[in-house]
Amino acid sequence: MTLPNKLTISRLFSAPLVFLAWYIPIHLGYFPRLGILLLWVLFMLSEITDILDGHFARSRGQVSDIGKLMDPFSDVFLRVTYFTFFVGSGLMPVWTLVIILWRELAIMFIRMLLAREGVAMAANKGGKLKSLLYFISGLGGLIALTLRAWSPESQWLGKSEQLSRILFIVAALASIISFSDYFRSYLKTDIHKKFMSE
Repeated sequence: MTLPNKLTISRLFSAPLVFLAWYIPIHLGYFPRLGILLLWVLFMLSEITDILDGHFARSRGQVSDIGKLMDPFSDVFLRVTYFTFFVGSGLMPVWTLVIILWRELAIMFIRMLLAREGVAMAANKGGKLKSLLYFISGLGGLIALTLRAWSPESQWLGKSEQLSRILFIVAALASIISFSDYFRSYLKTDIHKKFMSE
């Protein structure tokens, strides 16, 4: 269990904390301002660990197949948690979450097919751009939630909510484009041909 893998796993354990930080203070209305602060702390920590695990893996020569599989899984696990409460807060259109879930589950299935043959599929440029847009849309959603809790009379609240919805739509479209890149690469492999012949 290397340091990069420990950082990756920490994002899996933070997902339930993220949900509770939204559900109890914000959704149920108990100390919503405290909930917002907790969400910001957890959000930033998760993004920092996402950067650090890759940095340490490369700098220490600890890149591993299990790390290549766990890193995207932990990212999706945590970000889908965020997206779920953004839908619950009325900021994220439901259909964008459905598209993102379909994309992530399909990619997971392809990764399983490749892993069965001992091949680990690392993130490509499209996947990294998609992750960046997930982060930006999450940031936009948190800003809107912050204004709701701390400054509900702000003239910027409506604009921030509208912007966050646009960002979620862009993130969903990016997830489709990213999936098409991965799927085209998968179709070129012998593993695809083997799977289709079974």
